Amino acid sequence: MDLRTMTQSLVTLAEDNIAFFSSQGPGETAQRLSGVFAGVREQALGLEPALGRLLGVAHLFDLDPETPANGYRSLVHTARCCLAHLLHKSRYVASNRCSIFFRTSHNLAELEAYLAALTQLRALVYYAQRLLVTNQPGVLFFEGDEGLTADFLREYVTLHKGCFYGRCLGFQFTPAIRPFLQTISIGLVSFGEHYKRNETGLSVAASSLFTSGRFAIDPELRGAEFERIIQNLDVHFWKAFWNITEMEVLSSLANMASATVRVSRLLSLPPEAFEMPLTANPTLTVTISPPLAHTGPGPVLVRLISYDLREGQDSEELSSLVKSNGQRSLELWPRPQQAPRSRSLIVHFHGGGFVAQTSKSHEPYLKSWAQELGAPIVSIDYSLAPEAPFPRALEECFFAYCWAIKHCTLLGSTGERICLAGDSAGGNLCFTVALRAAAYGVRVPDGIMAAYPATMLQPAASPSRLLSLMDPLLPLSVLSKCVSAYAGAKTEDHSNSDQKALGMMGLVRRDTALLLRDFRLGASSWLNSFLELSGRKSQKMSEPIAGLSAPLLSEPMRRSVSEAALAQPQGPLGTDSLRNLTLRDLSLRGNSETSSDTPEMSLSAETLGPSTPSDVNFLLPPEDAGEEAEAKNELSPMDRGLGVHAAFPEGFHPRRSSQGATQMPLYSSPIVKNPFMSPLLAPDSMLKSLPPVHIVACALDPMLDDSVMLARRLRNLGQPVTLRVVEDLPHGFLTLAALCRETRQAAELCVERIRLVLTPPAGPAPAPPPV
Repeated sequence: MDLRTMTQSLVTLAEDNIAFFSSQGPGETAQRLSGVFAGVREQALGLEPALGRLLGVAHLFDLDPETPANGYRSLVHTARCCLAHLLHKSRYVASNRCSIFFRTSHNLAELEAYLAALTQLRALVYYAQRLLVTNQPGVLFFEGDEGLTADFLREYVTLHKGCFYGRCLGFQFTPAIRPFLQTISIGLVSFGEHYKRNETGLSVAASSLFTSGRFAIDPELRGAEFERIIQNLDVHFWKAFWNITEMEVLSSLANMASATVRVSRLLSLPPEAFEMPLTANPTLTVTISPPLAHTGPGPVLVRLISYDLREGQDSEELSSLVKSNGQRSLELWPRPQQAPRSRSLIVHFHGGGFVAQTSKSHEPYLKSWAQELGAPIVSIDYSLAPEAPFPRALEECFFAYCWAIKHCTLLGSTGERICLAGDSAGGNLCFTVALRAAAYGVRVPDGIMAAYPATMLQPAASPSRLLSLMDPLLPLSVLSKCVSAYAGAKTEDHSNSDQKALGMMGLVRRDTALLLRDFRLGASSWLNSFLELSGRKSQKMSEPIAGLSAPLLSEPMRRSVSEAALAQPQGPLGTDSLRNLTLRDLSLRGNSETSSDTPEMSLSAETLGPSTPSDVNFLLPPEDAGEEAEAKNELSPMDRGLGVHAAFPEGFHPRRSSQGATQMPLYSSPIVKNPFMSPLLAPDSMLKSLPPVHIVACALDPMLDDSVMLARRLRNLGQPVTLRVVEDLPHGFLTLAALCRETRQAAELCVERIRLVLTPPAGPAPAPPPV
């Protein structure tokens, strides 16, 4: 049914129900039913033309005609789902309103809930129109002044959200997902009560997550409490809640339903530097230093998963790296005959918003991957924010990636084909690790499979981000808090009993937060200097300097600026004096013994800024830009005049939140624009270094536009890229792979994309790269 026909049918039914209930006398219930149908008629008539205008230009933001997906389409689809439900309910009421079995109170409550949702969706559609007329042609992200962006987001987050978390929870997703979402929402608000009242420890609160009956029988109460939690509780709460899946009982239940593998070992990689050959000239090497940012050198934990026991996986050298308390399923089996080494290796980075979860949370679907792909998998347990903000996770993932390439024979692989795979935050790390490998000049993976990745970590409005108003798994305020924690923003001070009650939340105190804030500046400077260095490195390597060995050539890259800053005495202004130092000052202080011989490290402060606009081209080709500009001209004068601060149309008033001020940090430090944090903002020269990219995104994911825009940029650069968008599933579907048929099919699509990377190209097999 097309949009206009659906709207007309709904309006006709609403008018019929209005007439009936208006004739039932002055009773309160009849008046409320009459009023709710009048509201449905009003909102549907106001929404239909706005949705039609969005549909008229939505195709201009698709990657290609075969991939009709972007935030505008998702908004229209979500509004259609709400209209369709109201149409179904209106028909039911019209057919059963005279029956003695008609549940008046139940139907009234559901109609009121969906009317509230439709009203808020209409507000989102007007916000999307503002983005459409304000942005550059073909651009999904708002690129205006940062102050306007902040104002837009602050106005947006004042909208009422509770209606989406009660009776309407997950209405936009496939029906098989909704019971799971309801269970999670009940558990979340129950856990939030324990956190708020500080009544129990983490394990007791987790065990009682699903026992709060009042939230199960009162959807409105659950929605209000859900809204309070997402707006006001800090990142430590979300870290604790998401890590519930790490509990032994829950993880054991998940593993019971997953494939059985012969090898599942948690390894601890020693923080020791090693050499890697350069791709351009294997006779030269570069030093891969252990992670240094914020906390100094430390081991990196990785989990090795293999369906078969392969050569090298039971070696003494690998056994010496096994973490003592790690899972060792290898010993539970009789020693079988070893399978030969696989030609492939998968390096996996888990999701969790950079603040939560480990490889253990993602182990169930990784075991299935190991069975289906016949390749060992190395999943990296990188350090998490806010205890270890950017760039610690990137350093650890890159170190582990290089270690896996160098020691692939121990992992049961010959290393002929290597694929990076990750979801959400892990997808971000896939891109940034590949970019860093190219910058170092070492082997770049043969391909990337990123599921619903986060590629734009700065506060930015886009049509798909508007979906976060109703997303129970990824609300905008929660996403913002996770990004701020990863960026190293000063976290909320929770040195009170709330922290002490939950052990994992009591790790960071005020002094640590201040220390990490000071480290952040150094880390940002180091990464930006690395960009400049990588641009000059290829020229230097092509003409080696006489008398200089490869390790000396790479010496400037072996010491981060943050490490150099720690060695300096505190000035009269304290640690804030670092803000007045240029990168040249930091590099000279940190590398005084080599500064005279390494002029490439003496960079000016101008290199600290983001890429110039000419380097980052979000625009469509000229012919598409002209078509989209023509479509803009077709909008009404009122629509063209809508700015970020414009009011809604006269007579329309969306519901505002009653939960008070939202604690949503709008962190706008330049560090979030760093390409190693937001790969969507990387200059063309960096993106050209990426291997073939396969992205699997969700049509209803608030981060859908991240995937569409990155795929478009890669396509315009001539880079091999595919984008597949699954319908009616939420962000994080990989961890729900065993839940229903739709999630299993989406997980199989990810396996298919990885298989494309692991399949060698046609022709004679190339010799494996030197390690």
